[in-house]
Amino acid sequence: MSSSHPQMTRALVLLFAFCCGAIVANLYYAQPIIDLIAPDVGLSSHGASLIVSLTQVGYALGLFFLVPLADLLENRRLMIATALVASASLIGAGLAEQPNAFLLLSLLIGISSVSVQILIPLAAHLAPEQSRGRVVGNIMSGLLLGILLARPLASLVADHFGWRSMFIIAAVVMLLIIVVLATRVPAYRPAHRASYGQLLASLWHLFARLPVLRQRALYQALMFGAFSLFWTAVPLELGRVHGLSQTQIALFALIGAMGALAAPLAGRLADAGHTHKASLVALALGVVSFLPVLAVPRFALGALAFTGVVLDLAVQMSMVLGQRAIYSLDPHSRGRLNALYMTSIFIGGASGSALASPLYEQGGWTAIVLLGSALPLVALVCFLLGRREG
Repeated sequence: MSSSHPQMTRALVLLFAFCCGAIVANLYYAQPIIDLIAPDVGLSSHGASLIVSLTQVGYALGLFFLVPLADLLENRRLMIATALVASASLIGAGLAEQPNAFLLLSLLIGISSVSVQILIPLAAHLAPEQSRGRVVGNIMSGLLLGILLARPLASLVADHFGWRSMFIIAAVVMLLIIVVLATRVPAYRPAHRASYGQLLASLWHLFARLPVLRQRALYQALMFGAFSLFWTAVPLELGRVHGLSQTQIALFALIGAMGALAAPLAGRLADAGHTHKASLVALALGVVSFLPVLAVPRFALGALAFTGVVLDLAVQMSMVLGQRAIYSLDPHSRGRLNALYMTSIFIGGASGSALASPLYEQGGWTAIVLLGSALPLVALVCFLLGRREG
């Protein structure tokens, strides 16, 4: 462990939140503009979802193979290295002309954007126990804002400057993040000593030994699958059925930013010992979020907006509660615990994104609603039947 052990001041929390939001946004810039990217690089409409799903698959691979290194290597250098690869990959995506090249770069963007999941356990390490949930919740607000604001920003930039400009701008932002990481984020070297092979082997032992980790990973994988399904399909519905432009789709996506309000609240509830009740509320909200669009089809845009706000609130609340729970399991393994948790989540997210386009093409918005509400329902049933965490 590093000899210096700085506390998480308000300024450092804000800095971590900004970095998390800016980095995780790389995963979502393509999501609302796949209909623009696909024909330009030679992808079919059915293959368009691969852009989003491969980015998330790459992120899951990075989570599994790179994030555990946070328990072994000096964290700041590891984050800077991955951020450099992310910047180069974004530039390549902005210049790509061939479908296979763009898909490969999408995978690399996902793999190299995992530094956000090294920052969050680092914040949990620096924060005192009594305020750890609040600190993680505040930083997760930045992460969720990055997820939600990436979509409208991409739509606006693509509408006015072309989709390629978005990737170049994102690369420049990553270069700025590298400067911030190098100059403002504290160095931290973990005490754990092992080979890389031993580190990866320990992932299975942690997963097998900790039922809370397994439960939380399952709940959030299902919730994030619904989240990714909705936000990958809804630009198609808004553009084709409601005739919205990319700028109007961007304004619609802004409503989801309200979900960031749930993160600090969830963190405070967890710190106060209300994890079980808050989790029940979050999963139930995920189930009901999709239903109004079936009940009130005459107000479809309003119903879609309701789904966007409530689903984002539910997913963010559940994620923070899960992180607070798993970070308390083993302080010396937080990097690996976070890797396992987030890998499971993004496998769910990648599955939701991959299903979105073909499901929408075959069954329209009704099919999206049925699957979108079924996924959190399964999570809710598993939660009710599972072992209570307290």
